[in-house]
Amino acid sequence: MQFHLNGFRPGDPDIAAPAQPHANIEPSASVASEVDVLIIGCGPAGLTLAAQLAAFPNIKTRIVERKPGPLLVGQADGVACRSVEMFNAFGFAERMLKEAYWVNETTFWKPDESAPNSITRSARIQDTEDGLSEFPHLILNQARVHDFYLELMRNSSSQLEPLYWRRFLSLDVASTRTNDPRTRPVRVTLERLDPGYEGQLETINASYVVGCDGAHSRVRESIGLTLHGDSANQAWGVMDVLAVTDFPDIRMKTLIQSANQGSIVIIPREGGYMVRIYVELEKLAANERASARDISSDDLIATVNRIFHPYTLEVKEIVWWSVYEIGQRLCDKFDDIPTQVTDTLCPRVFIAGDACHTHSPKAGQGMNVSMRDTFNLGWKLASVVLGRCTPELLHSYSAERHAVAKVLIDFDQEWSKMISAPPKTIQLASNEGIDPAEFQAYFVRHARYTAGTAIQYRASLIVGEPRHQQLATGFDIGTRFHSAPVIRLADAKPMQLGHTVKADGRWRLFLFGDAQDPIATNSCMRGLCDFLAGTADSIVRKFARAGEDIDAVFDIRAIFQQSHHALPIEAMPSLLLPRKGRYGLLDYEKVFCANQSPDHDIFAMRSVDREHGCIVIVRPDQHVAQVLPLNGFSELSAFFDRFMIVASA
Repeated sequence: MQFHLNGFRPGDPDIAAPAQPHANIEPSASVASEVDVLIIGCGPAGLTLAAQLAAFPNIKTRIVERKPGPLLVGQADGVACRSVEMFNAFGFAERMLKEAYWVNETTFWKPDESAPNSITRSARIQDTEDGLSEFPHLILNQARVHDFYLELMRNSSSQLEPLYWRRFLSLDVASTRTNDPRTRPVRVTLERLDPGYEGQLETINASYVVGCDGAHSRVRESIGLTLHGDSANQAWGVMDVLAVTDFPDIRMKTLIQSANQGSIVIIPREGGYMVRIYVELEKLAANERASARDISSDDLIATVNRIFHPYTLEVKEIVWWSVYEIGQRLCDKFDDIPTQVTDTLCPRVFIAGDACHTHSPKAGQGMNVSMRDTFNLGWKLASVVLGRCTPELLHSYSAERHAVAKVLIDFDQEWSKMISAPPKTIQLASNEGIDPAEFQAYFVRHARYTAGTAIQYRASLIVGEPRHQQLATGFDIGTRFHSAPVIRLADAKPMQLGHTVKADGRWRLFLFGDAQDPIATNSCMRGLCDFLAGTADSIVRKFARAGEDIDAVFDIRAIFQQSHHALPIEAMPSLLLPRKGRYGLLDYEKVFCANQSPDHDIFAMRSVDREHGCIVIVRPDQHVAQVLPLNGFSELSAFFDRFMIVASA
């Protein structure tokens, strides 16, 4: 962690100096009439976006919510490994790891063949494979995730606070719109709901609007989009309970298939005592709603006890419960631009999270995928609003995230069918139900997907073709940057290289050294560093603005094969020891060495070509954008020339 760059500041380094002292927004204040980005909804998608944009005090961001205040009890609970990686970029992963339940193993239960009305444990497996991520799969109340985001926003230089009690009524995009991000063609009308201001209307002119307002999104309706899909006509109940039971795996993530009473999914909750239970209920008729069945919490408990046999569950307190129908629905697009005019117009209105895709909660993907929607969008909006990238970049949001949501819907449909299917037993015909072993195998096969690490964006404006993928086959282009251990040269600190990627809108260039002596004046690494630092045509120079630190746009870090004892820090190229801040202080945290332990060597773990080395370009949302050779100067420039704007003199 770095601080004191522009002078000593006492206190918590996580709390940034406000760009405008005392700029906090009071809850009863009016929304500014002119904003760059207006976010509708304080769910996980909206807060992820707000937290990203809060890092840019020059971007005028507002987030509004119809509810009277922050969420207290959330419905989402699963936090995938990939989401924890994202939270680490925001700076609160460690706090989450301390508080959350860690999903280490998953157990499977099926009917006992000798006593079919009873269940017996059939298997237990590791929840995520070794090496998939440095972080575990976690369970934590959604409201706590919101709390972390809200604190981050409050402590940012923007001091961003949500405005509650605001109901979105309508929006209108001017017919004379252009692609210039400095204009504000979106006119939004809000209604105040707070006591003393009820019914008052507020009008906001925005450059961009993002609807994170849930499955019944009015922003989605305002831009003429519709969720398409079907219901599975299957009702499930869910409840968070404090209970006493003799079921031995109550503190393990557990999937139970009974012979004829249905299925259960057990998700232990943080704190050591509470548990979430998903319980399968009766099949619904076509077009029937679960609410019509008048199902009570007592009904859920009774069903659980029938499935649990021979074990029992005595519920002492129900913290929260609900009944829902399984359904999968998806929008055709996630922005306001029809496909036929994408060549001329760029998006102004976006939707994210449940506003554009809905599915069942049992795979634990809802909150995770929603947050990654806006983690994808946030840096793109910031880059365009700040004039660093062309507005055409914004088309990539819908293209990338719609493809991800389609995979999610397909997975959820298959998973929901399997989890609701009766198990094959000796009492059932061979063509009925699903074999418990097949059910378990499916879970294992799709572990990378549920962990959030399997997403791979296709080649596009911001994802390169894999012409040089062989230089680092462990950093698949389009996938998230898979962290690995390194040793920081200046202070011998062992750390994860991926933890240098922060949610600050910057691109990362990781320079993996070749077999040459990196200190030699004729080495490939020195040649690349000299080009980037000293050539007017380099990306570092042409995209930087006057007065900015050399790494304001591109955070460049080198990783050498040699031991950290073998390389003198003072001999590094100036690009890797940059002078920054108002005092011109040296940044000593740009150079790393491979851990010499064979099991922790990043070159071996990520299959980096030791002979030639390479450049790994990482997007601000932690996805690998391209792999290039160390001497690929022209290819490096050509990649960024496609979407970045040369800084004016």
